[in-house]
Order: sequence, then C-alpha cells, then structure tokens
Amino acid sequence: MLFQHGNLRVRKLEKKDNYLLAKWLSDPTILEFYEGRDNCFDLDKVNKVFYASEDNEVKCIVEFDGIEIGYFQFYRIDDETKKEYGYLDENIYGTDQFIGEVEYWNKGIGTLLVTSMVKFLIEHKKADRVVMDPQTRNTRAIKCYEKCGFKKVRILPKHEHHEGKYQDCWLIEYHK
Repeated sequence: MLFQHGNLRVRKLEKKDNYLLAKWLSDPTILEFYEGRDNCFDLDKVNKVFYASEDNEVKCIVEFDGIEIGYFQFYRIDDETKKEYGYLDENIYGTDQFIGEVEYWNKGIGTLLVTSMVKFLIEHKKADRVVMDPQTRNTRAIKCYEKCGFKKVRILPKHEHHEGKYQDCWLIEYHK
C-alpha cells in the first residue's frame, strides 16, 4: 500500500488489475476526459500501455471502502517538461487520475484522493510542487483541484490531442 487516508487507500497497480482498467477505459463516460471516446481500451491495449516496464510513472489503484474505484499515477517531471512549463531546479511531480466507477463521482472522494496524494508527494517524495494539466473544458475536475489548493498558472494551448483535435489545457500547480 502506498498510502491510506480514512476509507481511501492507494496501492500499486498489479497485473490482476488489468481487467479493471479495461472496464473503465472502455466506458465513454470516463473516456470523455481521459484518453478519449475514440481511444477505447481492451485487455491487450491495457497490457501494452499500462504494464510497459520502461515507464517512469508509479501506477496505482484507488480503493474506497475496500472497493476498487479508480486509477492514479504520479511521476517526477523531467527537465524538458520543467523548461516547457517555466520551472527551474525544483523537485516537481505530475499526476493523472480518474475515478472509474461513476457512482463514486460527486461524493468528495476525488477531493480526498487529490489532497491525500499531494500530502504523500510532499512528505514522502519531497515534492516542491505538484502539477497537473487538465483540459480547460474539464470544469468538474478543475473545480475539485482548486478545492484542494491547486492554482491555475497558465493556459497550455493545443496541449493534448483528444478525440481528433488538440485541446487547450490548464497548467495548474500546488506549491507547498
């Protein structure tokens, strides 16, 4: 287990979790903001994308009340991305996450996950900042992140290719 906060538990991704990712990443409701509805995943694609050994992300499963409900990954931002984002020699981590079980949306679990994750990265990875780059149209997620103390830094124009076109994203940060 990576960390636990109340009923929320985050553990490292295991091979047996591939069916969960395939289930979540074939749901159009999830894909609308994560990967794209034109980019459906089956087990084979999940195995290729999420279990590649050369990745630098730490991939995790999110549990709530003992039920697997979502995915979370974090990674140290490389020098090239730091330069693109306008940062210097700080220890900066990025994250991506989603709650794959839609019935757990709008219950404060995302807020609990993000605040717990920030605390973990600052305390255990000595992060100076935590950054994310949600699409500007993902207002529900951005509202959650702002509730957790993230601030909008700037727009990243045409930053993410999603559903056939490039989307603008917000660079947002949590600074300790």
